[in-house]
Amino acid sequence: MKETIQANIGSAAFTLDRDAYTLLKDYLDDIRSRLPNDDTETLDDIERHFAEIFHERITSPMQVVTLEMTRTAIDRMGSPADFGEKHASAAAATPPRGLRRSCTDRALAGVCGGLAEFFGFDSLLVRIVTLLLILCGGLSVWIYLILWVIVPEAQQQTSQPNQNNR
Repeated sequence: MKETIQANIGSAAFTLDRDAYTLLKDYLDDIRSRLPNDDTETLDDIERHFAEIFHERITSPMQVVTLEMTRTAIDRMGSPADFGEKHASAAAATPPRGLRRSCTDRALAGVCGGLAEFFGFDSLLVRIVTLLLILCGGLSVWIYLILWVIVPEAQQQTSQPNQNNR
């Protein structure tokens, strides 16, 4: 079972699975960092083109945009490098990557979800490994509790892919 996200892309509503949303958001953010700050039309056009591509593949309003559909659309759109070089201010504005407890992918405190996001693993796999380590004595419950206390919680993002953070 995968988590889905409602997003407006090019002024059209879509339901995307979590992986597809993350991939598309990263792709659009990469392009945004390569465009001049005053160029809003290009990104809007790109989003509208993504909406057209998704509408070609989706046969029902209840159908979810998958990771495979998103990868296909990105392949059709081209590399973000085609839109120019990254601007220095955009690269500096990117926050440093750090370990955070997940706000959205949590079973208890978000520790395993945060570890999964940080290392790029599936959160279910991290939870299973953690449980096995606790049961086999390789990991103490105290370590989990300490991580719960010292690892800060990630800030919940309320923006959607079509909202420009300018």
